[in-house]
This record gives sequence, C-alpha cells and structure tokens, in this order.
Amino acid sequence: QVQLVESGGGLVQAGGSLRLSCAASGRTFSSYAMGWFRQAPGKEREFVAAIPQRGGNTLYTDSVKGRFTISRDNAENSVFLQMNSLKPEDTAVYYCAADRLLRNGGVSVSHFPHDYDYWGQGTQVTVFS
Repeated sequence: QVQLVESGGGLVQAGGSLRLSCAASGRTFSSYAMGWFRQAPGKEREFVAAIPQRGGNTLYTDSVKGRFTISRDNAENSVFLQMNSLKPEDTAVYYCAADRLLRNGGVSVSHFPHDYDYWGQGTQVTVFS
C-alpha cells in the first residue's frame, strides 16, 4: 500500500558524508516505524538503523554507532540517514523499510528484516579509499 523511494546515494571518498532520503506515499507515514538496511554483493541484508513511530528510541547496529544518524520528518513523509565518516565497508545498496506494527506502544523498533512490511528500491552507496 505504501511506496518508498530512496535517494541520495552515490560515490564518496572514505571519511566523507552522505545523506540518504526516503520519501513515503500517503498520509499515514507517522503510523510506521522506519528502518534502514543495507546489502553488499554476496552478503545478507543487514540492519543499519531504525526509528519508531513515537519517541526518540532510535536503534543502530554497532558498526555505525557514532557515525550515522537516523531521523524522520512526518510532515514531509520522509526518513533520513545521515552518514558521516564513511568507510569502504559501508559500501552497499541501502534500503529504507516501513514497519506497520506498534511495538511497545510505538516507542520501540525491530532490527529484523522480516518485521518490515514495505521496502524501497534501494540506493547505491560506494565508499572508496
């Protein structure tokens, strides 16, 4: 029902920054927890970050803590991933995803891909050294 469109990927030197954006269709964006996942060639899709429907209990995978920041703007139906101090190992296709389920009253998020109901098409991030 909801369509997600990522943008902002590209080629960046190690140590640089990118900001990914994900725009969602409809007017019920605030009903979804939003997550970012990434997948490198030959590897499993892995959790990166997520933000719940309510509150500020964001969740990050250990490898991006202190470097990446997830945020959302419900008025714009958008979620963002600010990526700083990028490393070559961050190279992957990045996907945004929406989870319809309220978890812990809408203040918690899941790090499991199977818990997310809608997915974007992905945007490529390539970091070179």
